[in-house]
Amino acid sequence: MKNKLIVVGSGFGGIAAALRMRAKGYEVTLLEKQADLGGRARVFTKDGFTYDAGPTVVTAPYLFNELFSLFKKNIEDYVKIVPLDLWYRFVFNDGSVFNYSGNENEMESQISKISNDLNGYKKLITFTEKIFNKGFVELSDKPFNNFLFMIKQIPALLKLKSYQSVYQLVSSYISNEKLRRIFSMHPLLVGGNPFSTTAIYALILFLEKKWGIHYAMGGTGKIVEALEKLMKEEDITILKNAEVVEFLTKNKKITGIQLKNGSIINCDYLICNSDPPNVYKNLIKSNNQYNFLFNQKIKRMNYSMGLFVYYFGSKKKYNNIAHHTICFGNSYQDHLKKIFEDKILTDDISYYLHRPTATDPSMAPENHDAFYVLVPVPNNLSGINWKEKGDSFKELVIAKMEKTTLPNLRENIVSDFYLTPDYFEQELSTLHGSGFSIQPKFTQSAYFRFHNQSEIFSNMFFVGAGTHPGAGMPGVLSSAKVLDKLL
Repeated sequence: MKNKLIVVGSGFGGIAAALRMRAKGYEVTLLEKQADLGGRARVFTKDGFTYDAGPTVVTAPYLFNELFSLFKKNIEDYVKIVPLDLWYRFVFNDGSVFNYSGNENEMESQISKISNDLNGYKKLITFTEKIFNKGFVELSDKPFNNFLFMIKQIPALLKLKSYQSVYQLVSSYISNEKLRRIFSMHPLLVGGNPFSTTAIYALILFLEKKWGIHYAMGGTGKIVEALEKLMKEEDITILKNAEVVEFLTKNKKITGIQLKNGSIINCDYLICNSDPPNVYKNLIKSNNQYNFLFNQKIKRMNYSMGLFVYYFGSKKKYNNIAHHTICFGNSYQDHLKKIFEDKILTDDISYYLHRPTATDPSMAPENHDAFYVLVPVPNNLSGINWKEKGDSFKELVIAKMEKTTLPNLRENIVSDFYLTPDYFEQELSTLHGSGFSIQPKFTQSAYFRFHNQSEIFSNMFFVGAGTHPGAGMPGVLSSAKVLDKLL
């Protein structure tokens, strides 16, 4: 008899885990609360526009290729993933622009024009390669359930300055403030504050250089569609509109799950692609099984920021806008402190603007543009009432974009809607509406994160943003590789 395995949640971590376990011969059932797969990577359509809900920056595409090759299939028969020439365009408050790409000659030329940091930049890249080789190549698919294994890594992690923040590390090589922002912003892509995220996450800088930044034609949702097709071909049972309300336990083991409609599904193993703090707090009713240390671990966790995401289509084509634009506000450290620590909204926002129609006109009706703008905001521990604040914050965001990147935007918007941290809390079941589960601080990384094999229930496992190695597409796909070592 095959072992029965349930995967709860169909983000990229859950889908990757379902496929990897199917390849090992498990009988796999994938449960998804929504009517569509993808989790944060689901797709919205409105008025002829297609919007990827969440992740849009595809790095390390080989991790997707691997899932198809498990079954001796070729990803190119399912989805077309193309490299982008321009990775990000950075826009500053004074109107200056920096084009960030894999073209080193252009990068060095731009750096030389604004500062004498070229030598420091080269040294920074060399150092981030060392971090990448240790943190990603060696450790991203290794389980950190064992404290002794963690202890053994500490000398190497200290040598790689993991006790510094990403911003501190970058600043030790770069003196120009604009360049410091550009090369330290990567933790924000995985829910961390550059001023408190361990320097290990500077590996993202090199990871991008190694494999480039890609886009799936038709949007990230096309990758979800391709993986769904593969799962069906490989006899993975997919149940949509299947909200799990309780994990059933006995003798420190999960015996099955109960759905909102009352039905119960039994299992031998359970894989959660659901936010670990939410699972431990809300889905396990008999949580008197947790020991003192584990309760302390949950209590001390710091959560990532929330996200305000505004989706809009314009009847004007903004041909000069890049596929990915990052626009910095006036302040940087003070702005991030207000979001992560003080948990207050401010008018001085920074934002990430996604324009897929720069690469792929199919995402909008003819001669129109599709966009989303993502603004880091405090998570719901702030107590902000988004029903009251949402519309006025949207107006602020439009005004900022009109001023910095999209002139006369308001008169050109023909379709729009927005999501707030409430969506992440209610629809995606993340505790406190955090955009990326818990922050990637040193004290919340590797062994100190929620373990891939539950600390409490021996047959429960985690994939996704809240477990090792962390958020972002390479992180959540690697979390499923960790399970190959555990199951």
